[in-house]
Amino acid sequence: MLVIEQHAPHDAAATERLVLPFEQRCKCRLRTRAESGEDTGLFLERGAVLHHGDKLTANDGRIVEVIAASEALMEARAADPLLLARAAYHLGNRHVAVQLGAAWLRFANDRVLRDMVAGLGLPVTEITAPFEPETGAYGHGHTHGGETTFGAKLHLYQGRP
Repeated sequence: MLVIEQHAPHDAAATERLVLPFEQRCKCRLRTRAESGEDTGLFLERGAVLHHGDKLTANDGRIVEVIAASEALMEARAADPLLLARAAYHLGNRHVAVQLGAAWLRFANDRVLRDMVAGLGLPVTEITAPFEPETGAYGHGHTHGGETTFGAKLHLYQGRP
């Protein structure tokens, strides 16, 4: 079994891949399989959320890259940022994980949530895509498509590139 207990530098060359949906990337203890089919056990620090592109070091020295699996999602699009902010607010108020883009937001495929967001005036479609929701103000500083100053400082604080 491939045993993983620590993170690796982002620039490390991976020899294995671990393809996981968001729900599994939130678990600090997980038994799963690497893309190669090898049994894999994750034993990471509590509260760790794995993101697409993260690198991990297995106990035998192999580097494993985390890949965000495609999953069933809802996507709401709007050119009006206020409308998107309202939808994000209402989803967050229900403790729903939300991924934000320039003119869209994504959340888990759920009929009730779809109806709520559509009721706010946003068209909602079902899609299949990797899910990288925001981790919140106290998360690991992960960003989508560019490092923020806060995220860069947090990565330096954590000893990550």
